[in-house]
This record gives sequence, C-alpha cells and structure tokens, in this order.
Amino acid sequence: MESDLNLAEEYRNPRGWRDRFYAARWVLATSILVFAGLYFTNRLTGIDALLACLLIFLAAIAVPRRARTRRNELPMAQKINIWPDTSIKRFADTVSDPCVIVDRRAILRYRNNAAAGEFPASTVGDPLAFSLRNPALLNAVDQAISNDERVTGEFHQSIPSDNWYRISVTPLEPKKPNVGPTKRSELLVVTIVNETNQRKHDQMRADFVANASHELRTPLTSLIGFLDTLRGPAANDEVAREKFMGIMHAQAERMSRLIDDLLSLSRIELRQHMRPTSKVDIAAITREAIELLQPQAQESHVEVQFDNQLEQNQVTGDRNELMQVMTNLVENAIKYGATGKVVNVTISDCTTKPNQSVLVEVADKGQGIPAEHVPRLTERFYRVDAETSRRKKGTGLGLAIVKHIIGRHRGELLISSVVGEGTVVSVCLP
Repeated sequence: MESDLNLAEEYRNPRGWRDRFYAARWVLATSILVFAGLYFTNRLTGIDALLACLLIFLAAIAVPRRARTRRNELPMAQKINIWPDTSIKRFADTVSDPCVIVDRRAILRYRNNAAAGEFPASTVGDPLAFSLRNPALLNAVDQAISNDERVTGEFHQSIPSDNWYRISVTPLEPKKPNVGPTKRSELLVVTIVNETNQRKHDQMRADFVANASHELRTPLTSLIGFLDTLRGPAANDEVAREKFMGIMHAQAERMSRLIDDLLSLSRIELRQHMRPTSKVDIAAITREAIELLQPQAQESHVEVQFDNQLEQNQVTGDRNELMQVMTNLVENAIKYGATGKVVNVTISDCTTKPNQSVLVEVADKGQGIPAEHVPRLTERFYRVDAETSRRKKGTGLGLAIVKHIIGRHRGELLISSVVGEGTVVSVCLP
C-alpha cells in the first residue's frame, strides 16, 4: 500500500530537472557522440549538430521520464481510492472478533486475521456473497448500504456445524449531502461476533433447570401422594403407615442428595476459573475414600484393590474436591460394576498426556457401557438406565461434578468402556 501511495505521489509531483538530467545522462551522452560523429563525417553542419543536441537535452529535463515510462502502472496507484488505506487495515486488525471491510457493491476489500480463521473461504476482491451466503447477513449489508446507517442482526450457519453469529454493519463514513463520495464513505465495516458458546451455555442452563425441576418434582409428588393417603384411607392402617413412611423417607433422602449435588455443582462452577494452589497427597485421599466406602463394597460383595505405584504423591489441588472426585468414582464402580466383584484403583505416572504428571485409574469388571453412551456420561442428569440409577440412589450429577472439579484443577477426565468387560475412568492431574 505504501509503494502505491509513493507511486501516485511521484506521478503527481514529477522529479526536478537535476534528477531527470541524471536519469537521462546515458541517452544524452550517446546523442552527443552520435551527432559529433555526424559532424566530423561532414553529414551535419556544426550548427545543426549543436541544435539537435540542445533539443534532446531540453526534452530530457522537461519531460517527467519516470512517470512516462511507468504510466502503465497507474491503475495500481489508483487502487488507493478503492482499497482500504493502511490506517483502516490497522483498525480492523485491532478488533479481536472477525472484522471485514466491504465497499458499497458488497465486495470484500479486507479481512482481519480473526475473519480469515473463522471464514477461510472468503477472498479479498470477491463479492461477500461468494463466501458468506447467509441471507440475514447479506440483507443487513444491503440495508446498511441503502440507508447509510448502522444495521445489526443475527444469523445462523449449520455447515460444517451449528454456529450462531451477531453482526453489525456500519458505514465507515456516512455520505454527506451535495458532496461527492470519498474513499471512506465508500466503505463499510462488518463485525461478526461468534455467540455459539453463549447460545449453548444458555441452552444448557435451560435444560439444567428443566431437568432439575423434573428430578425434584418426582419425589415431591410421591411425598404428597403418600401424605394424602396417610391422612385419608390409611389413617388407621398401622402396616400401611409403616410401609409408606419408609418410602417417604427414601424419597426425602433422594431429594436431599439431589439438592446437595446441585449446590455442590454450583459452588464448583463459581470457582471454575480459580485454580487451586495448595499441595495435597492424592494417594492418601484415594485410600481414605476407599476406606469410607468399604461398608458399601462389602454389602455389594465387591473387593476394592488399591495399587499405588508412585513414591511422590503430591499434586496441586483442593483436598475436599479431590476427595469428592475419588469417592464418586469408586462409589460408581462399586454400584455399577458389582457384577465383576472387583474394582481396581491404581495411581501411576501420566505418560500419555503433556503437562500432566499423575494418573489415577478406577476400573471395574462389570457389564460395561455401550459406546454410544460414553461421550454423554458427564452430562448433567444423563443416565444410561434411569430406573437402575434411581434404584441405586444416583442423582445423575456425579460425573458432571467430577468433570467440573477436574477442569478446575486443569486436569483431564477420560472414560473408556467395553460391553461385557467393564469400565475404566482415568483422571490425569498436573
């Protein structure tokens, strides 16, 4: 761009006569030699030779030679009136979101790095419709061009994946009445903000509220129904009262567990951006979690085997949260892998993941989980078998809590399962 500006400036302000004389020095020297030869061979008189040399000299210093010889390059210089100047490009590059500059024919004139990454098919010099064919976006650009004012809107793209964008189309400089177009008035700035993550988070919150309401409503409805029965037909039935009281107690416990898990998940999300700083012994935490669950393991006839292969067991983390992780994982292995009779808990070096040092694996020998369910196991309230989960007093939030805790610790959670062989849950910690 700067070379184009220099060329245009040179064309408007030709070189001085000294510069032009210097540039034509070899032509002048050759002309003098030629006319001197013609003079000495008596083909020209001295006056004629002198006049010819003088005319060539005057032509050399009077005609802007560089502008003449490079006149065919003038269209390149004229692009300064079409393409955004350097300052506009620098402005676009400072915008963190995708930003493109188009002219009033909706032709793409510049795109910043974010726009190039988000829309790699876009090409400078092509109409915007060639690469971004969304009607909502093109209509917003057309409205901004027609009305010469800022236009905002939203559009959705489903290929190659679902993405939602918020757009703003603003004339760089509105046209002025009775004034011809300028370089800036011919350009419009289009900013495109990707709101996909925000949309997904909003949908996740809506689903979460709906699921939580449903999960709470079920035991609450049971409680109300049994209370009505006890106040009515079973008011004097001792056997029915004892039976119903036991069911009501179980439903109340279920509600209590669900509320505890919801509160726990909310607390973890509030601190998701705060990485723990204290040092804890992951082996001691794991051993304590196994001891706490021994009664449940014995009741389910499951043997929990612990193998610590590390000498140094210190990791950076929150002890209570890591205790919650290990308790959750071992308890799940006992409940859902009870048919295998054995749960193996192993601590070793994490050699497969960069920036991670400790690997904790909890493996059961149960019936396993079908492959299509594995990617969704950490979703809130997702259950492979809802009835079995409720019967085993699951809330559907355990692995979601584990996922958020591991994320806060900047670790990784991996789940692998083979039907008929069992499930392995791996936690990598830095």
